[in-house]
Amino acid sequence: MLLSALDLVVALCLAVLFAIAGYYLYLLYWLARLPAAAQKSDAPILDLPRVLVQLPVYNEPLVVERALAAAAGLDWPRDRLSIQLLDDSTDITSDIALHAVGRLRREGIDVEHVRRVDRSGFKAGALAAGMALCDAPYVAVFDADFVPAADWLRRAMAAMLGNPRAAFVQTRIEWGNGGHSWLTRAQRLMQDAHFAVEQDVRARRGVPFQFNGTGGIWRRSAIEEAGGWSHDTLSEDLDLVLRTHLKGWSGVFMMEPHVVGELPQRIDDFSAQQSRWSKGFVQVARKLLAPIWNSDWSSEAKLVTTIQLGQQLVFPVLVVGVVALGLSILGHGHLLGGFGFCLWLWLATMLVVLIGMTWGAYRRLDRGSVLDYAVTAASVPVLIVYLAVSNAAAIVGAGLGRKTEFNRTPKTGA
Repeated sequence: MLLSALDLVVALCLAVLFAIAGYYLYLLYWLARLPAAAQKSDAPILDLPRVLVQLPVYNEPLVVERALAAAAGLDWPRDRLSIQLLDDSTDITSDIALHAVGRLRREGIDVEHVRRVDRSGFKAGALAAGMALCDAPYVAVFDADFVPAADWLRRAMAAMLGNPRAAFVQTRIEWGNGGHSWLTRAQRLMQDAHFAVEQDVRARRGVPFQFNGTGGIWRRSAIEEAGGWSHDTLSEDLDLVLRTHLKGWSGVFMMEPHVVGELPQRIDDFSAQQSRWSKGFVQVARKLLAPIWNSDWSSEAKLVTTIQLGQQLVFPVLVVGVVALGLSILGHGHLLGGFGFCLWLWLATMLVVLIGMTWGAYRRLDRGSVLDYAVTAASVPVLIVYLAVSNAAAIVGAGLGRKTEFNRTPKTGA
C-alpha cells in the first residue's frame, strides 16, 4: 500500500514536470512559427502628455543619486515630467537623496522626495501613495538600480499612445553586471530567454505577459479600473497585470529601447530574490486563478497563464519527486521501467527546452562565442537544483497561505 502511494506521488510529480516542460515547448513552437516581429518606427508624438516617473527605494545609498539623475535626464518637456523618489529608507539613503533632490530642483526639475511614516504595503504601497499625490495620466516605474537612456521615455510612450487599450508598456532589461561572474552570466542567460523568447512570444500571441516591476509605463486609467496597486502578494506587478487583463486591457512588449539594471552578485541574494518571486507567483495564483477561469479569455490564454503561475512548483516538485523515487527504488529493489522511460524522456525534453530557450536569445543579443554559451548553459541546471533545495519549503508555505515580508535585493551600483 505504501509503495503504491509512493509510486503515485512519483507519477504525479512527473506529470507536473511534463506540464511545465510543455509550457516551454509551447513558447518554442510559436517562436518558430510566428513571423519576425515588425520593427516599430519611433513616430514623433505631437501632443506630449504629462508623465510621472516613480522611483521606489529602500536603503539604496549606492544607487539613489544615479537613479534620480537618470530620471531627470529623460528627454521630455520639463513642464510635463514629474519625478517622485518614493523613499522608505531607514539609513543614509534619505540624506543622500535630500541633497540630490535639492540640486535637481535648483535646475528646474519637478522632483518630489516622498517619505512615508511606515512601509505598509512595501513597494506596492509606495507606488499607490505616490500616485495619490500626482494626477499624471501615465506613470513610468524604475527600481533604484535601473538606468534608462535619455530617449527611453519618448520611444516607450510612442508605443503606449499607439495602442489605446494598452494598460502598460514593458521594455527589455539589460544587465550592467551580466558578465561579472559565472553566477551573473547564468542569470543573464535565463533573463535573456525570459525577455527574448517568453515575453516576446506571449505578447505576439496576445496572451497576458508580465510587467517586470521596472522599466515600463502604466496608464493610470487602467490601474484605477483594475482596483489600483495591491500589496496582498509579493508580485504586485504580475497581480496588477492580470487584473487589468481581466478588465479587457492588454500590454505592449518592446525589445528596444532597453533599460540597464543589476543582477544579484551573491548566491544568497539570488536565492532570496528567486524565493520572493516564486512565493509571489504562487500567491497570485491563489488569488486570481478562479477569476481567470471564470473570465471570457481564450482557452489558450487561460491554460498558458495557469501553467506560468504554477511553474514555480517545479522546485518543491523536484525535491518531493526525487525523494519519492528514491524510496520507490528501495522498496521495489529496482527502478520501475515506466518511471525509467519517463525520466529519460523528461531529461531529453529539458535539454531541448534549455537549448531552445537560451541559444536563440544568446545569439539574438550577441552575447559571445559558442564555447562561452556552452559553459554558461551548463551552469543553469546547477542553479535550478540549488533553488529547488533552498526554496521548496518557502514556495509550499506560500501555497498554504503563509505571509512573508518583502525582502529587497541589495544593490551595489554595478
